[in-house]
Amino acid sequence: MSEEIDQAGRSVVRIVDYDPAWPKRFAEIGSGLRRALGDVALRIDHIGSTSVPGLAAKPIVDIQVSVERLEPVAPFAEPLIGAGMVFRVDNPERTKRYFREAPGQPRTHIHVRRAGSFSEQFPLLFRDFLRVDQTSAHEYESIKRALARQYGSDRHGYTDAKAAICWKIIQRADEWAQQTGWQPGPTDA
Repeated sequence: MSEEIDQAGRSVVRIVDYDPAWPKRFAEIGSGLRRALGDVALRIDHIGSTSVPGLAAKPIVDIQVSVERLEPVAPFAEPLIGAGMVFRVDNPERTKRYFREAPGQPRTHIHVRRAGSFSEQFPLLFRDFLRVDQTSAHEYESIKRALARQYGSDRHGYTDAKAAICWKIIQRADEWAQQTGWQPGPTDA
């Protein structure tokens, strides 16, 4: 699956209906990552909208790899690069290391984060909450679809505009976590 590009050469923000193939795609990629990384990966999890059954999403599988530390990068970067992933060294976020799919493969984002950190826990809590709270999941989907129409070929604008609903949902998710004693379940791969 190639990325959709507009006439100006910009990536198009496209939200599609939920695809039951997404978890299968994660399972295939996740098992390959587990083989490549072994015990270096403390967790390998399917995150993002494609990990929430029934939720419309950009057709990009997001995977989070939790490691003991982000530096040095060699213990996880070398196996990921060896598995064909592309290390995006220019990623400005300092709380993760970012990899993309091998050339010619369907869009996949691999987020390597330090186990136990806020940046690792946030997407797990967000995902788990959306899996149980259909009202929030529907609200999130509706806003994502509207923002995709509004921002079309402006990925950064789309992401920035989506921040408000994400923070609103994570606040609800935190309340839910406090009430339920939420903890991340076992690793997905």
